[in-house]
Amino acid sequence: MSNIMNRADETAILRKNAIRLIPFLAVLYLLYSFDRSNVSMAALTMNKSLAFSATVFGIGSGIFFLGYVAFAIPSNLMLERHGARIWICRIMVVWGIVSAGTGLISGAWQFYAARFVLGLAEAGFFPGVIYFLTLWYPAAYRARIVGLFMLAYPLAGAFGSPLAGFIMTQCDGLLGIEGWRWMLFLEGVPAIIAGLACLVVLVDRPAKARWLEPAERDWLEGVLAKEREQSQKVQNFTLLEGLTDRRVLVLCIMFLFQNAGLYGSMFWIPQIIKVFVPSDSLVGVVASIPYFCAAFVMYFFAHHSDVTGERIWHLVATCAVAALGYVITGIWLSTPIVAIGGLVLVCIGIYAAFPVFWTLPTSFLTGRASAGALGLIIACANISGIIVLPLIGWSKDVTGAFNAAMFGLGVVMALAAVLTVVVKAISPAASNSAPASTTGSPTRAT
Repeated sequence: MSNIMNRADETAILRKNAIRLIPFLAVLYLLYSFDRSNVSMAALTMNKSLAFSATVFGIGSGIFFLGYVAFAIPSNLMLERHGARIWICRIMVVWGIVSAGTGLISGAWQFYAARFVLGLAEAGFFPGVIYFLTLWYPAAYRARIVGLFMLAYPLAGAFGSPLAGFIMTQCDGLLGIEGWRWMLFLEGVPAIIAGLACLVVLVDRPAKARWLEPAERDWLEGVLAKEREQSQKVQNFTLLEGLTDRRVLVLCIMFLFQNAGLYGSMFWIPQIIKVFVPSDSLVGVVASIPYFCAAFVMYFFAHHSDVTGERIWHLVATCAVAALGYVITGIWLSTPIVAIGGLVLVCIGIYAAFPVFWTLPTSFLTGRASAGALGLIIACANISGIIVLPLIGWSKDVTGAFNAAMFGLGVVMALAAVLTVVVKAISPAASNSAPASTTGSPTRAT
């Protein structure tokens, strides 16, 4: 037995994990993104069909987050207790059933109920996956790994809008059923199938990974255990301490502002573009442009953050870019090319921020405290959906345009940039990590 190629072996082991886990998790996240936001495309014809005002649609979209907030922490704690394999399966099967069933609604209150239950069903998926990845990857690699996983989010916008537009157009009237109903049903069923696949594909910890050699499993478990021990030497958080730590609370507010910017674009981009694009199919194509651009930038920005070990100024830059994009969109909303350029900046800034953001709480929290705090951050962040989406709808009804909402979201993203600097002030250690290289190498037979 001999030690060989420390950096090369390290990279090879983590690449094996990425090949086995990340594509599948990205597909799950793609379906998650489709099923929570496809209602934004459905609204192009659903609102008219069911006589929904922009305010009604905004309330229904926001109620999703009420259910999500209510169950985010309990769901993540259940995942930590029972393992990702079982719990993510449960989450996906239930949300797939609810999402497909939303195609049966016939009025505002049914819309509200369906969105609330979908929020309950999906709660815990995203923070659960982030927690799951901390069990497989050392801290120095997490931004790029989360970036790879989260590529599914902008890609869902890039492919989801054209796909939804295609289904709505091609299936409209089939068997006497409206196209938006077909779209919700057809995009809900795959989540059920993928949820059942979790039982076969996912493995809860590296110690059970059959695709790794025994020495590789031991090395990876050892590196991760050493990181947990080092974090616990600074402070061994209980669940309550993790939930009430001041850094966690600031991160909650900071991510709330970031999510407000996200949801402002996610749920309203199709209707903003509809102002100057008449065809629903063409709306889907144009709406995909900002997401393609965001997907291109997202991973490389996260990789740069890992390589340099710097987190805070990466986040400040992304939030500032999103704020600028919203302001540009608000000023030139009646100029299509400039407005789309503004939305491109919005999506680049918002999506590039996410992988870097999630390195912060996992840099000082472990175990049950980490699972609980991740759930709390997600729960607090999704309060923004409850508030912002109805406000955007109300603003559109009152003013007849989206300009005021765009300016407001620009201010929100600027505040997120300011809070990022606050995080650096109160927790310098959490704002940076070592460049991507772990401590030690696996041992293999030669």
